[in-house]
Amino acid sequence: MQTLARIPFFKDVADLDFQRFDRRCIWRKYAEREVLVDFEDQTADVYFIISGEVRILIRTAAGKEVILGEMKSGQFFGELAALDGAKRSANVTALTNSEICVMPANVFREIIFHSEAACDRILRLLTGRIRELNARLTEHSVFDLKHRLYSELLRMAHPRPGHANERAVTPPPFHHVLASRIGCRREQVTRELSAMVEEGLVQKTRGALIIMKPQVLESRLNEAMRENG
Repeated sequence: MQTLARIPFFKDVADLDFQRFDRRCIWRKYAEREVLVDFEDQTADVYFIISGEVRILIRTAAGKEVILGEMKSGQFFGELAALDGAKRSANVTALTNSEICVMPANVFREIIFHSEAACDRILRLLTGRIRELNARLTEHSVFDLKHRLYSELLRMAHPRPGHANERAVTPPPFHHVLASRIGCRREQVTRELSAMVEEGLVQKTRGALIIMKPQVLESRLNEAMRENG
């Protein structure tokens, strides 16, 4: 059923009449590798991901791509353009076949201004994203390549079921993707990962990159922050 009530952001929001807004949104399907929005687009819709996964990246004037991250079912993007009307600041491309609820900017703003619960959630979400960006900026200013890679792997990883104190990145990330996320070359990532394998810090499997000793990576990051921060 195509209704905003299905979307995690609106879960338990009791002060909205969803039927009033449902008919003003559009549910669309996007194919793998299809562009949802592009850098400097004039559109201002908000995109709620019902299923699938998308990648958000920035392209420099020289054509270099910097990956900001991925979003999956339950998340949304595009709220900045909806709030300030400025051009799109990034490209968003579908990594898989995806279903999206496209909400016009005026509908999004009406919901935020009408619902105290929804307004509180968007403020908390924006605050969280600002804190994450601040953390990434600090990492790029303070850490060398090796430590930026440690931090990014820990950020991407999740607990490994059945293996206490281990984490996994699934599927295993491509080296060029990691390079785009931390601002370096693919060859540098390959070299650092090989060194981590030799140390027993990570293990490569067909379906995942296993972080065997996440506590060691965290300790090294804390030490680097104390020395350089």
